[in-house]
Amino acid sequence: MTELVRGTPGLVRAVNDRATLHLLLRQGPLTRPEVSRLTGLSKPTASQVLARLLDAGLVVGNGLRPGLPGRVPETYRVNPAAAYATAVDVTPEHVAVRTADITGAVLGETVAPVPARPDREALVEALRTALGRVPTPQPPRSVVVGVQGAVDPTTGRLAYASEEDMAAWLFPDVERTLGEALGLPVRIENDVNLAAVAERDHAAADCPDFVLLWADEGLGAALMLGGRLHRGHFGGAGEVGYLPLPGAPTAREAGDHYGRHGYQELAGGDAIRDLLHSHGIPGADFTETVAEAVRLAGTVEQAAEAVRPADTAEEGAEAVRRAGRAEGDAEAIRRARTAEESAEAGPRAGTVVEGSEAVRRADTAAQGTEAVRRADTAEEDAGAARAGLVAVAARLAAGLASIVTVVDPGLVVLAGRLCAAGGEPLRALVERELRVLAHSRARVRLSAVTGNPVLAGALALALSEARDQTFGGPSPLPAHP
Repeated sequence: MTELVRGTPGLVRAVNDRATLHLLLRQGPLTRPEVSRLTGLSKPTASQVLARLLDAGLVVGNGLRPGLPGRVPETYRVNPAAAYATAVDVTPEHVAVRTADITGAVLGETVAPVPARPDREALVEALRTALGRVPTPQPPRSVVVGVQGAVDPTTGRLAYASEEDMAAWLFPDVERTLGEALGLPVRIENDVNLAAVAERDHAAADCPDFVLLWADEGLGAALMLGGRLHRGHFGGAGEVGYLPLPGAPTAREAGDHYGRHGYQELAGGDAIRDLLHSHGIPGADFTETVAEAVRLAGTVEQAAEAVRPADTAEEGAEAVRRAGRAEGDAEAIRRARTAEESAEAGPRAGTVVEGSEAVRRADTAAQGTEAVRRADTAEEDAGAARAGLVAVAARLAAGLASIVTVVDPGLVVLAGRLCAAGGEPLRALVERELRVLAHSRARVRLSAVTGNPVLAGALALALSEARDQTFGGPSPLPAHP
């Protein structure tokens, strides 16, 4: 039986302080009466809370609020200098850093080079250099680093990461070792998990149970259940690139658990590029081919429009026949053109006019024929593009069907460059395919985070940790409705 915690005066004060701090973060500057009304505390208790927080340096005055009847009240806000947080996004191409104060106001951002060598010392030096470009007035309370992999809590090592991309990270107790080397509280988190954290305030703001599918050069997923990340016992929840699927090689056939097989081999960036190439869609990489498929598929209305001028083809052909009858043969048309430019307009004037009209209609006929050819080509391209997009959606939905069947989320968020290139047409097709493959009523939405979602999620997580540490624990306030 769980022992109940007694409501001691000290515990009650701590809860009241945290409630007030989180209320000020959520609402912005408030007066004492407003703090009393919104927290349910009596006015004397609200005054005592604010006095304690002022003395602790966690709250500062924000000036007077004029325009209210009676005595002009003073407002209060969270002290931005109470603590700081830092987010880091490490990819094979760059190290991105963003810092903010405890209120969430961004102080700076930078992009720095990756480690010069694939070893621990080079990694520490690259991180130290990147962090030094956006310093905070005091060391951050939390530094969250997003990587392509996940820390296995049972071993302390980075798992689900290729040695080719993450060789410098593959050493024991990676979080503690990096934290000690940098002199900062470091937490390493999977990059796709961080993208899902960012979506909690965007595409998934109204759904606490959702799956995020990251479709890019590689495939990954994140599971958000009850508003909290589900990482799994070994930290690998969401590593769906290795998910066995029909039509893709298995790990046994590939001979390597981290080799080319499963969902990744079926719907990863290179596979999608090759799939669309087989449908005649050009492009140097998967983003270009997907974007081109969407563009071509969207020309169906243009193709229909192009057919309309072709209606004049028959009319033009008839004009040629009439022109031939008017002058006897094609030579008559040539003479008509010559006569039109000559001074001999006399008796042949009527013939000239008729011949010129015949030429104009003949030109119209040629234009109509060309319009028909262009319309046929556009229809063929649009048909191939639509077929290609359907095939892409079917592959993405095949993996999603397994995920949603087990997890039963209310929402699927499509993220990554592949989904961004496909946009709304691809989203709609994925949702349609998912309805066919799985008994799921989950909605499907595109990512709504602008900029770098991994960096945004890392900062949100770092701020949450910094606030918990600074305020003495999580918010006791109910979540947003």
